[in-house]
Amino acid sequence: MRLFLCEKPSQAKDIARVLGANTRGEGCLTGNGICVTWCIGHLLETAPPHAYDPRYKAWALDHLPIIPDVWKVEVKAKTASQFKTVKKLVAQASELVIATDADREGELIAREIMDFCGYHGLVQRLWLSALNPQSVRKAMAELRPGESTVGLYHAALARSRADWLIGMNLSRLFTLMARRDGHDQVLTVGRVQTPTLNLVVIRERAITSFVKKPFWEVEVNLLADGHSFVGKWLPPAECLDADGRCINQPMAQHVSTQLASGQARVVELVIERKTERPVLPFDLAALQEQCDRQFGMAVDETLNIAQSLYETHKATHYPRTECPYLPESMLEEVPTVLEALGKSDASLQPILASLNRQQISAAWSDKHLDGPHHGIIPTTEPVDITKMSEKELKVYDLIRRRYLAQFLPDHEYDRTRVKLATGSQHIGATGKQIAVIGWKALFKPEVDTELKDAESVTQPLPQLREDQICTITGAGLKSLMTTPPRPYTEGSLLKAMRNIAEQVDDPRLKATLKATTGIGTQATRASIIKGLLERGYLEKKRRALSPTTAAFALIDAIPELVKNPGMTAIWEQASDEIEAGRMSLEKFLAGQHQWLERLIQQCSTATLALQQTPPTPCPDCGAPMRRRTGKNGAFFSCSSYPACKGSLSIETGKKRKNKPTDKSHNTDGNR
Repeated sequence: MRLFLCEKPSQAKDIARVLGANTRGEGCLTGNGICVTWCIGHLLETAPPHAYDPRYKAWALDHLPIIPDVWKVEVKAKTASQFKTVKKLVAQASELVIATDADREGELIAREIMDFCGYHGLVQRLWLSALNPQSVRKAMAELRPGESTVGLYHAALARSRADWLIGMNLSRLFTLMARRDGHDQVLTVGRVQTPTLNLVVIRERAITSFVKKPFWEVEVNLLADGHSFVGKWLPPAECLDADGRCINQPMAQHVSTQLASGQARVVELVIERKTERPVLPFDLAALQEQCDRQFGMAVDETLNIAQSLYETHKATHYPRTECPYLPESMLEEVPTVLEALGKSDASLQPILASLNRQQISAAWSDKHLDGPHHGIIPTTEPVDITKMSEKELKVYDLIRRRYLAQFLPDHEYDRTRVKLATGSQHIGATGKQIAVIGWKALFKPEVDTELKDAESVTQPLPQLREDQICTITGAGLKSLMTTPPRPYTEGSLLKAMRNIAEQVDDPRLKATLKATTGIGTQATRASIIKGLLERGYLEKKRRALSPTTAAFALIDAIPELVKNPGMTAIWEQASDEIEAGRMSLEKFLAGQHQWLERLIQQCSTATLALQQTPPTPCPDCGAPMRRRTGKNGAFFSCSSYPACKGSLSIETGKKRKNKPTDKSHNTDGNR
């Protein structure tokens, strides 16, 4: 039997429909000698510490580090019935086609089942970038040999096992150290979670410690050939601070009075024609950042919508991509994609009529394809946009406009810099005049924040020439203050995680990290940020993220090696080496083991710099409350539970109507 192993039921239905496997069975679809089954995500999970030794149920320093000799996985209880079906089908299969998501995690989902069930037959890989019928048929004609994607599995295992080792060991280590020093709180530590939290703590401290400093600007109103424009006084060097701001108020005040009237002569005039090529299609991070800025969407919400556009609506290609470029072979699909867009939405017809369909933009570039996936673009078949929610349509519209931009002219503008002299003072002005709107006609200027450069919001200047005399019609002194760094939003934090080299001061480490893709992956970054919010380490006020008291306590308590984002990014690079076959999984894990052993040895006798926050009293019995996470999210629970079942809402601080009956989640870090 030929068995197709998919990741989700919806994915299995799409593939089975194309293959003619339309007979419903128990946890599968069959027909034409083919069986298609699914996993519902991970059917197996890494076993907890006590699966290796029952004594690990209790947390103790002398148990650490917990390092399995032979790694174990367990069947997830919630999906045990589907695993039973899959195991039976795998045993009957003479050929198995891995049809899970085309990424490391998808490879892990399939191959951990194959290993657990002892499958040793023929393996092929179905590599899907879209789930519409035409894309499925094309992928079926290009099945890959199973051995070609084994590196993805090993890289995913490396990440999964490193997460387990660090989360299980370090959460226990620092929690036990805190308890030894009299602090009653669980310190959740994760391989990526903790360095990410550190970024927010560092930013928050930069904001709170920021000292505002005054500076001054003089704006000068000018008139040339009947056209007005605004310039700024250019202070001499002795009036400026290190950042080029005028800090000499008396001088600025004097100049503003001096420049209230008179004339100024153009002494320098530079006009440059600037060209901006069409913006590339989205990768996942760019899409999440844009939706955060433009719509205020949380990054996990954008990911879910992008996944829905891919899986449910078959409207776009696979979203969990780190590459915005497209393979050159996809140029042949351009007419079909554009036709499908027109059939899907008649309002696009004027735009479609203006396109140069023969234009090949920089987006199509095989040499820039640095991973298994390409940019997120529309599929080749019409979709019913009326079935999309309002938010889905917004995200879909962003994706399709980025694609359409590839067939419009470059955006061109003239950037003018002018310097004027009046007496001993100089005035500068900058202007921008659009020459060709080009692809930017697809985007509203007020929301086009990602695409703007520093000059794009400047004024249009009148036609000027050197030695021209302009009339000064007035001047005004502006008293300004320096501003602190902005708080992270989910989108800007995700960008910081991705471009981690920008957050590192060490020049040697920064140079090494230039080639890395950051900390976390496209598939995990959103869940890491969401987890920090759910665990009570981050709070969200409107769009701004801020660390809680627990976050400061955790970051202050643990050593630099654990929270340093640069070191974490170096570990992330090792996954790429494993995928490429340049490093073995065993060598990587051996390095993790040695690092853990040294860290635990160094820290186990230390004292944590942990501040104890006053415990919240239980409204029923007065005992201290503890923060817990249950199936409905985080809440405060009485430390005397189950004798007392008092609980408080974290959001309101008021008693919860429903007593907590669910057990709190495992507090060991997992990422």
